[in-house]
Amino acid sequence: MKKNIITTALCLFFAGLTLANAPDWQQKIGRSAMRKLQTFGTVDVLIVLQEQADVSLARSFDTKDERGTYVYTQLSQTAMRTQANLKASLTANNLQFRSFWAVNAVFVEHVTATDLQRIAERSEVREIILDGSLSDAKPMPAPHTTNGTEARILANVTWGIAKIKADQVWSLGYTGQGVVVAGQDTGISWEEVPIKEKYRGWNGTTADHNYNWHDAIHGRNPHFTDDNPLGYDIQAPNDDNAHGTHTVGTMVGNVDDAGTSIGVAPNAKFIGCRNMERGWGMPSTYIECFQWFIAPTNLANASPDPTKAPHVINNSWGCPPDEGCDASNFSVMDAVVANVKAAGIVVVVSAGNSGSSCSTVQDPAAMFEPSFSVGASNDMDGIANFSSRGPVTVDGSNRRKPNVSAPGVNVRSVTPGGSFSNWSGTSMAGPHVAGAVALLISAKPALAGRVEMIEDIFEQTANHATTTDGCGGDSPTASPNNTFGFGV
Repeated sequence: MKKNIITTALCLFFAGLTLANAPDWQQKIGRSAMRKLQTFGTVDVLIVLQEQADVSLARSFDTKDERGTYVYTQLSQTAMRTQANLKASLTANNLQFRSFWAVNAVFVEHVTATDLQRIAERSEVREIILDGSLSDAKPMPAPHTTNGTEARILANVTWGIAKIKADQVWSLGYTGQGVVVAGQDTGISWEEVPIKEKYRGWNGTTADHNYNWHDAIHGRNPHFTDDNPLGYDIQAPNDDNAHGTHTVGTMVGNVDDAGTSIGVAPNAKFIGCRNMERGWGMPSTYIECFQWFIAPTNLANASPDPTKAPHVINNSWGCPPDEGCDASNFSVMDAVVANVKAAGIVVVVSAGNSGSSCSTVQDPAAMFEPSFSVGASNDMDGIANFSSRGPVTVDGSNRRKPNVSAPGVNVRSVTPGGSFSNWSGTSMAGPHVAGAVALLISAKPALAGRVEMIEDIFEQTANHATTTDGCGGDSPTASPNNTFGFGV
């Protein structure tokens, strides 16, 4: 009872202070974290430290492995050195926490007002932000309709593969061989026939999930009252939502039940990380997966190895503000994406399904400059009505987004149970680009780790498209623009 009285009193005290006259320690606490604390009495938070690693020299290294190793070393050593005293204090106060190095931060569970003040008063702490709930950019299933052109294409490959001319690249001998793609999503039902042989952890006889799979879901998401049907901290890839399996199928899948090729890079390998429980995640789960991709670990979450990092990550999820992501989260998530990119990994992100209004690219991670954001086009190279448009205004940057657009309407891929579904969404467009990255690197291996060069190639060789949307002041002849980006 005494603790509850103290908590209530502190919350009322916090609420009565304005930012201008608040003590220095209180100004470190995000408003969203305070609101949730006042409602529930405890809050899960991310403690962001003052010192953040400088990885700007990563570009000076020649190979992807060298870049990745340098970035991992800089990030992890900075976190180890600066977090020691904070972690000792958290342990002494019986608080449960997880340490991150992809950004120098610590996730802490069930923090009270007293705990919050104690943490905020520490000099090494920069800010304390809510570990709010997020959601994936859910696909919008649509009835599959065909016209004469699409029916002819579907006799061999999906219309999206034909539209980006991936099959023409295959005929030159480049099918993604030697390249590793990654999916962070709702999980992956890895034993589905079209994708099983593409899993890096499968040698044709036995499976080894070390360094090939990680589960960032450690407990029930607050949006649910029942336990996850797959459980938590699962030791082999699985999918509780179907979304992640569908996206992997578009990147690397073989053929569907009618013999139609569904994957852009059918000879690439994939690895994966579950960052959402039944479609719901939190900043900590997204950060954990990004971190794992920089330096994958074994199933005991030990012995990280940056040489086992993927070449490209597909991210078909978003963080809407009504689910806990706001200006207090943006800089942290942005820093994580920048560090992943510095490690030589292409970060492909679906732009979102909030169109057709302007400035609807508004959620992490699509809104960030280091992300390669993808809008959704249809089989006539028009923009999908639902595809989010730029410019990004939510952070005041006025940044043009998306970077490019790709097939995202009636995209056929595999789902758990061996079924096949046609889904629409920018979630379906992103995997076309991630698969195309694999094709490009298989054709020119020297591009591995050269993220900026890869992004430039896609932007400069896209089929430029114009629009009368007028977003961000775009003229009807402007290219690039805030609807298609640099084109399809």
